[in-house]
Parts: sequence; structure tokens; C-alpha cells
Amino acid sequence: MQQHPHHDSLGNPVTLDGPGSLAAVNAFVEGFIASEARAVDVLAAQEDPSPIVQAYCAALHLFAESADAPAQALPFLQRAQAGAARATARERRFIAAVAAWADGDLARAVELHQEQVAEFPRDLASVKLGQYHAFNRGDGPAMLRLALGALPAAADVPYVHGMAAFGFEQCHRLREAEAHALHAIGMRRKEPWAHHALAHVMLTEGRLDEGLAFMQEVSDTWVGLNSFMLTHNWWHVALFLIDLGREAEALALYDGRVWGVEKAYSQDQVGAVSLLARLELAGLDVGPARWQELAGWLATRQHDQVLPFLDLQYLYGLARAGRPEADALLANIEAFAPRAPASQRETWLRVCLPAARGLVAHARGDANRAARQLDEALPRLVQIGGSHAQRDLFQQIHLDALMKTGSRADLASAQAALQPQVNAQPQSRRLARLADAAYAGLGLPGTSVAAT
Repeated sequence: MQQHPHHDSLGNPVTLDGPGSLAAVNAFVEGFIASEARAVDVLAAQEDPSPIVQAYCAALHLFAESADAPAQALPFLQRAQAGAARATARERRFIAAVAAWADGDLARAVELHQEQVAEFPRDLASVKLGQYHAFNRGDGPAMLRLALGALPAAADVPYVHGMAAFGFEQCHRLREAEAHALHAIGMRRKEPWAHHALAHVMLTEGRLDEGLAFMQEVSDTWVGLNSFMLTHNWWHVALFLIDLGREAEALALYDGRVWGVEKAYSQDQVGAVSLLARLELAGLDVGPARWQELAGWLATRQHDQVLPFLDLQYLYGLARAGRPEADALLANIEAFAPRAPASQRETWLRVCLPAARGLVAHARGDANRAARQLDEALPRLVQIGGSHAQRDLFQQIHLDALMKTGSRADLASAQAALQPQVNAQPQSRRLARLADAAYAGLGLPGTSVAAT
């Protein structure tokens, strides 16, 4: 076939069998880095055998994060590999990275994306995908290296600054994270990933009123986004509300903004589990109907075992709803952990397994078993992936278990964990109430007035 010399909208050469696919290529690249739903428009060109088109289609299928996603991606990946010899070096490496992802070798995928940014720093779809894998491995430094590798050559693209912002935030470098987020937003007000990074900074620093006001002010730009970005930013709004003691408003966001956009999607499901659980831990009765309705969607996830971060939240949602599928999912996790891909096996065995057992115990009212199993998992919890804010759910469940065991030693452990959080987030009514409950159990006066 006649190849046509083309460049994507970021200036990267692309090998196309015909010019008609360039719009689809740009839809994927631009949509992906901007967290917009139009990334799926690349599927309009799925019959084009051009290697990079096929690789992008394969990646899109893998983003389903389901057990059957690799099988759905395989025909596209095979076509991409079949045409790789006539592709550019950049395209060949991207294809190899997608193949590593499909094989479950996320460590290798991250290595390939790191090599890519060193040679082709304006391949921002590769940077973003590399950050996604590093995030799922709990590797904040790798996220930051990828973004900083692209920054000198792509400083004109606001989304690179958003990627840098979140990389800095995941490395706990909050001042730099905020600076990059604000720079991105200054370049383009509609930069939802930068909004998201700034929400993380403000939550971590206890700037709750400011964070809530900021997210609400920019929410008018959250249009045309993929369901994860849309629901996740509203999830962050709900976290501010919960900490400010406005649980009923957060529950209304669950019903109207967080759950219901794309109910079959993994990220929407775990966001819903996480928010319902946090509302309950904050003392709100969410009622059984919401858990049951959500569990109906989670029941199909018993055999996924794609990422431990996802499985743990599916499991808690099913157990909290009293569904027998929770036992099946736990058994599947126990069977999968010893045979997980080598680069992830230790995380499944030493972190996911005890955490899974602890979460089921908590959902079923066994505080002592929950506390002991989560004791084992929490020191290495970063390895399951997710952000600090997302993993805080498991910390909250652990604290709840500690405070319910009846043990003075566990209450002392809870107090030791809670008071530094209260110090860092003095506006948090949620933390103040928890700390005062711990002090009351220890026979000590509380330190806060926020719980009154």
C-alpha cells in the first residue's frame, strides 16, 4: 500500500496507509491527554491496517480493565505488530509497550514509555499511558520522571503541566504540584487533570473550604470528558464535603454525579464503592438499596484480577451488600495471587491478600480480624496503586476497625494515627469527630471544637 507522510497534532510522524485516518489518530492523542471522551473516535478507523491506528485501538480496549480486555485487544495488537516493520521507531516502541500491557508486564511497559519520552518527548499519549501504568504500580517517582522528560519539548501543551502536577503530588512535593497545576490552568482553564491534581494538594493540606470552592468554580468546564474524569472530579468534590461535615450533599453527588454515567466501567464502579463506604464511615446511613444496586454491577467482576486496587474495592462493595459473590471473588484472588505476573506477584500475595481478607471481615462486622489483616497490608499499601486520596479509604476502614475492637491498645493506635491528621487538617469535622471518639474511649478529653 502507498504510505502517506503525516504528522499528528503534536508533530510526531505517523505511518498511515491513507490520509483519512489522521483525524482518528488525533482524536485519540488529543482526547487521551485531555481526558476527553473523543479518544474513542479512533475506533472509527479500526479497519485501517496502519500500525499506530491498530495500536491505539488495542489500547482503548485494554482500558476496559476487565478480564476479557486483553482478548478484545488482541486482534488489533496483532495487526499492529504485523505492520510494525514499516512503522517508525516511535510507533514500534508504542506497539511494544501496548503488547507488554496486554501481557500484564506493567514494569516492562513503564520502561518502554520511559525510553520513548527520552527519544520522542512529544509523544504525549505515550507519556500519559506510562503515567497510568506507573500509577497502577504505586510508583510516583516514575510518573514524575515521565512528565519531566516531556516538559522541555512540550511546554506549550497545557496537559504536560497537568501530568507534571500530579506526578509531583504523588511524590508529596506539593508546592511544585500546585505551581504546575496553576500553570496548566492558566494556559487552558479546561484542564481537568490539573484541577484534579490541585484538589489533591488542597485536600492533603486541609484547605477544604478553598478546595471545595475551587472545584465547584471550574466544574462548568467538565464537559465532553470521559466518564472516569467526570465522575472522579465530582468524587473529589464529595470528599471535601464529607470532611466539612456536609455528608448529605456528598450523598446527593453520589446519586447525581458520581454514579450513573458509565455503570459498566471499572473506574466508575470503584469510585462509587469508595464514596458510599466513606459516607458510612463518616456516620451517614446510605441505606441498603444503594449497596445492592451497585453490587449488581460488581458481581460480574469476580474473575477480573486485573489490578489489585480494583479487586479490593469490588470485593468490599460485594461484601458490604451481603452478596455471595464476595466469597467467590476472594477465592479467586487467593487462587490468582501465587500465579500473578512476576512483576506484580509480591503485591498480590503480601498486600492484596491480607487487605482482601481484612475488608471482607470489616464489611461483615468482624473488627478484630479486619484490624489484624489490614495491619499486615497497610505498610506496603502503596504497591497496589491508586492515589493517596484513593488508598485513604483502606486507612479509614482500618481506623474504624481499630476503634471497634474494644482493645485499649487498638484505640491508642487509632489515636496515634488520627491526631497528626487532625493537626494537618484542622477544618475537617470528620477527623475531629473520630479523634474525639478515640479520646473518649481512652478516658481522655478531646482536643477539638469542630465536632460540636
